Amino acid sequence: MKSPDKKTILFRKGRALLIIRKLKKLFPKAHIVLHYSNPFELLVAVILSAQTTDRQVNKVTVNLFEKYKTLDDYVNADVKEFEKDIHSTGFYHNKAKHILEAAKIIKEKFHGKVPDTMEGLLSLPGVARKTANVVLGNAYGKVEGIAVDTHVRRLSKVLRFTDETDPVKIERDLMAILPKKEWFDFTYRIIEYGRNYCIAKAHDHVNCPLSQFHTQV
Repeated sequence: MKSPDKKTILFRKGRALLIIRKLKKLFPKAHIVLHYSNPFELLVAVILSAQTTDRQVNKVTVNLFEKYKTLDDYVNADVKEFEKDIHSTGFYHNKAKHILEAAKIIKEKFHGKVPDTMEGLLSLPGVARKTANVVLGNAYGKVEGIAVDTHVRRLSKVLRFTDETDPVKIERDLMAILPKKEWFDFTYRIIEYGRNYCIAKAHDHVNCPLSQFHTQV
């Protein structure tokens, strides 16, 4: 699907500003809910969050981060044991493989420091733009894009910010219509909107504060 034309972008920009204003009132202090104490723990938590809830990840990382305190603990971890440690987050084979491989690459290639660039993060196994944006924004205060998780993906369609389904193209469309100063907070406000009002299960939207924007083309 081709990029939106200028007329569509202009229309979406105007509507986006109204929606952002409402989201700020609804969720003035929205923020990441994953628990972590350093950039690598954040990276681990975000990788674990794929296809599961942040609440479930936080349950797992309470013990995980107590057991694996340093980068070397991950580098030297037994993969089968690590899989058991993260089993309840689902897709634990791939998640364990990605996390432990990332630990080794970070130690060997990045001198023990989680990369603070988009390019560096995307070179790690299991890291796509969503994860990279979350780590950059929360660990380093760098905003290079918009993290498109399941809530952002779904609600960007509901709010007619995009006609795309691919996260990378959705991010492109959002970056074209949202002021850059709003990129970081937008993700967490939309997530809270999805959790508290416009849930993924079928509903009539009567109690969705942004329902007036749902049906506009």
